[in-house]
Amino acid sequence: MYLVSVYFDDKSNKIISDYINKIAQKTGNTFMTDNHVPPHLTIMSVEAREEEKLTEVMEQLDRSLTKGQIQLVSVGVLLPYVLYVTPVLNLYLEDMVEQVHDMVKNIQPMQWLPHITLGKKLSKEQMQEAFAVMQEQFVPMEVTVSEIGLAKTNPHQDLVRIELND
Repeated sequence: MYLVSVYFDDKSNKIISDYINKIAQKTGNTFMTDNHVPPHLTIMSVEAREEEKLTEVMEQLDRSLTKGQIQLVSVGVLLPYVLYVTPVLNLYLEDMVEQVHDMVKNIQPMQWLPHITLGKKLSKEQMQEAFAVMQEQFVPMEVTVSEIGLAKTNPHQDLVRIELND
């Protein structure tokens, strides 16, 4: 499986990384830190065998996408073991997702649950502890999207990362 994801500016990265680290410290679950998973918003998962085609598509996107802001507003769970924060679908994010989908739709139809994973493979007890951390720490915020990339999963491996235009 491949993920098309966006990445954030340094300030936003630090805040999200702090959430990931606090969850790891409180729960003892270090999956995210052990696997060096960077803060990212997955905008599409792609089941494809042709990595080369996906890489070509990503390189074409760098001419049409720009940096922009999104608002992270909510903490959620993918049961049984993922804790995440999620954005509001604003015009900037909607336009980006549509452009990416248009480029990839002949490889894979649209699949998307917008989220930024903060903890993964959490047990029931760890999920409760992680949620408690976010209840104390999380504040809705605006973050800047500054890059788009393609990565393999399990373990996370960046294949392409492209800085977006201003």
